[in-house]
Amino acid sequence: MKSITIKGSKRESVGKVATKALRNADKVPCVLYGGENPLHFSANELDFSKLIYTPNAHTVILDINGDQKINATLQDIQFHPVSDKVLHVDFFQLSDDKEVNMEIPVIIEGSAPGVMLEGGTLVNSKRKLKVRALPKNLPDFINVDISSLELGDKISIVDLESENFTILHPDNTVVCKVRTSRASMIIEEEGEALEGEAAEEGAEAPADGESSSGEE
Repeated sequence: MKSITIKGSKRESVGKVATKALRNADKVPCVLYGGENPLHFSANELDFSKLIYTPNAHTVILDINGDQKINATLQDIQFHPVSDKVLHVDFFQLSDDKEVNMEIPVIIEGSAPGVMLEGGTLVNSKRKLKVRALPKNLPDFINVDISSLELGDKISIVDLESENFTILHPDNTVVCKVRTSRASMIIEEEGEALEGEAAEEGAEAPADGESSSGEE
């Protein structure tokens, strides 16, 4: 998995006054967990754009004070409710022998016959999946091949099993499916309605040789 480097500086003070001063200087207070003790540091807010505003998954190399590099993953991020400024970020330190949880993007591959030939609509229910794996086995993305999906078919978690990682969703969770499009449903419903009306008219019409009033 690709990594993004974020340069940080250790924080000498973690009080409210120091935190406010950091934010006023466009820096983000951060905490790294997973080591012997939590590590408090700060980083430039602009450095987080390439990590946050992307559909891709990345691990992080934290470059602390230029002399300490730590592999980590993004665990939690807090935004200002109005301005969307980054207020706080939590990281978790990676260890080669310890599994970690991470959200991985889903990549759809192929063309579904149910869409191309039968007029169905592809519904992508899960754009990211949470997985657990050793750091070396974390995938950049999860491929989902839809080239065999007919109308009404679906792909669930149970269909995406891997030896390298565990997907942390129930086996019956639907990742994507091909359903009848709304336009097709409307046409079908209109066709059924017309057939019903024709059947009713046929039932009400008098038989040959009979008058509509029933008189001879």
